[in-house]
Amino acid sequence: MNGKAAVRDPRHVIGQGDAVLVTGAAGVIGRVVVRVLAEAGMRVVAADRVEADADGAERVMVGDACEARFVEECLTGPEGAVDAVVHLAAFPAPGQASEDVTLVHNVQSAYLVLDGAGRAGVRTAVAASSAAAYGYAWAERDLSPPYAPIDEVQPSVAIDSYGLSKVVTEEIGAFATRRWGIPTTLLRFPFVGHGQRLAARLEQVQEDVGANRRELWTWLDTRDAARAVLAVLTSGLTGHHVLNIAAPDSTTSEPTAELLAKHHPDTAIRGALEPHGSLLDTRLARTLLGFEPEHGWRSVSTGEPAA
Repeated sequence: MNGKAAVRDPRHVIGQGDAVLVTGAAGVIGRVVVRVLAEAGMRVVAADRVEADADGAERVMVGDACEARFVEECLTGPEGAVDAVVHLAAFPAPGQASEDVTLVHNVQSAYLVLDGAGRAGVRTAVAASSAAAYGYAWAERDLSPPYAPIDEVQPSVAIDSYGLSKVVTEEIGAFATRRWGIPTTLLRFPFVGHGQRLAARLEQVQEDVGANRRELWTWLDTRDAARAVLAVLTSGLTGHHVLNIAAPDSTTSEPTAELLAKHHPDTAIRGALEPHGSLLDTRLARTLLGFEPEHGWRSVSTGEPAA
């Protein structure tokens, strides 16, 4: 439904006292999402294959999101179905398993959780997609976007199983919405991190800017990823949406236009591109959610790392 006017329904607004299942609760994003939702007064069910150190969770469940019975147990409790689902359980990058296992695991868990949420009568669902769905990040050869900044309607050119798994995950969200009427919002995250994780990434990119060309120098602070999830849950959005969520700037001090000219010379620049602006267009998230990232790494005035 990207590009259409947003339809909101107060019945789909998730707030204090509502139960929210977070899968992948022990992951980089999941741990912060659990804390942010608990701080917002939501009752969090934290699920993962390993026991999550889930600060603020009301319930912690250990099991595999690829197993139907475990997913069913997570979706329901003594009071019935949870009110919302945040699906983060997936291999977060290629290389952690074989290509076929990566694809099957990510797709199967998404189907069981999102379709199961609709079947159970859950009021809304949010899931992590990835900027890798566009197809550039993990391709075994250089691919360039036809235009930038990249908006959500740009077609996928994925030729890797991880990127494909995210494309299919988005389709599963659309399927669940059509089948059950459950609102589904898929968030396309780039590299996500803060603290030492982010510092290591910034150092790595600065040492070899060209090596990050397939990821397009995009990033997002983990705390802003969690805030984006909260923004969806409290928005009351209906229907199915796919949204880019990214920091407004790049991971390097080199001007973005120069990066494109050097590494993606055939990519056309559409519209305004800030000197160090992100190559992911996040205007739709701003329009639908009023979402703006709060955390950055550089001084706005100089474009250099903040003191």
